Amino acid sequence: MPPTERAGGGRPRSTTELAADAWEALFRAQVALMRRFESADAWDPLGRREYDVLFTLSRREGARARLHELNREILLTQPSLSRMVERLEQAGLLDRLPDPQDRRGTIVALTEQGRAVQRSIGRRHAAQIRRHVGTALDRAELEELERLTTKLRLAQE
Repeated sequence: MPPTERAGGGRPRSTTELAADAWEALFRAQVALMRRFESADAWDPLGRREYDVLFTLSRREGARARLHELNREILLTQPSLSRMVERLEQAGLLDRLPDPQDRRGTIVALTEQGRAVQRSIGRRHAAQIRRHVGTALDRAELEELERLTTKLRLAQE
């Protein structure tokens, strides 16, 4: 059945219906995968959200970002992110530095200990991804999924 047709025949789906169905499929796949990832112990000694902060910083040039830039990439409110950054700083995983370009701003940077923790958790998480995503899709499908989700994300900026 072509993807634009309804199951059991009937009229073709509108672009709105197709977009909504595609979104629901993507969202439900993410929920199913996140449940698997959450049930594993890959995140120890942090939680998934703390790891997300370290991972996001690890992908930035110099492993640093202004706090408000980091907030755009993390699914947390600004106050929640600020408290988390404070806890990660107290744990020795991040440094908070004044922004030389804007005295009101704060730069958040990974420490060497933060890099080591991120890499350790990242290896375990990558193994989970390989096990649950890499076995469900072939190489061409993985490349297409990456291309499509990147395109979708960039269209939102």
